This record gives sequence, C-alpha cells and structure tokens, in this order.
Amino acid sequence: MDADTGVRDATRRTRLANERTYLAWWRTGLTALAVSFAAGRLLPELSHGPNWPFEVVGIAFAVVGIVFMTYGYVRHREVEAALDRGEYERLPDGAAFALAAIGGLLGVATVLLVVLHTT
Repeated sequence: MDADTGVRDATRRTRLANERTYLAWWRTGLTALAVSFAAGRLLPELSHGPNWPFEVVGIAFAVVGIVFMTYGYVRHREVEAALDRGEYERLPDGAAFALAAIGGLLGVATVLLVVLHTT
C-alpha cells in the first residue's frame, strides 16, 4: 500500500466517523423528543398534581432535542469543511459546556418532578 492510498483510507474513515457522529446527534435529539412526550404528556396522567411542571420540562426536552439535531447538522458541516481543508475542527468549549449545563439542569428538573410529585 502506498502513502497516497493510506491517506485516502484515513480520510474516508474520518468522513465515515463524522457521519456516524452526525447520526448520533440525531439519535440523541430523537431520544430527547421521546422523553419530552413522556414528561409532558404521559407523566401528568400518572401524577395527581398540576400538569404545568411536567409540560414545562417536556417542552424543554423537546427544545433540547431540536437543538441537538440542528447543531448536529451544523457540526457535521463544520467538520466536513475542515476535512476539505486538511484541518481538524474541535468541538467548541462553549458548545460543550452549554449542552452539558442544559442537560444537567433538565436532569435536576426531572429529579425534582419525581421527588415532589410522587403519589
């Protein structure tokens, strides 16, 4: 195998990895949408308290799902453009922190709903 073939194979593997990562953003987004339905529609049926806290958390999970799918596309395009230039595009610290913070807040909100609205 010559050096050119090795570079081509590495680029192909990197592009395929980027595609798998894009699909992972989508899976995460779709999971958040499923959780939004469960939190916003199913859990209020099981709770004897007010519906609005569940609906708020459900809407927040839906927004996060949409953000994941949208940002996944943006990220996929950024990485593809960097590959075209022969460069590396890292995940911005701000994006990583924002997604982690939002996930943490939704986790805390979910725990509070479970603890405060037990029957």
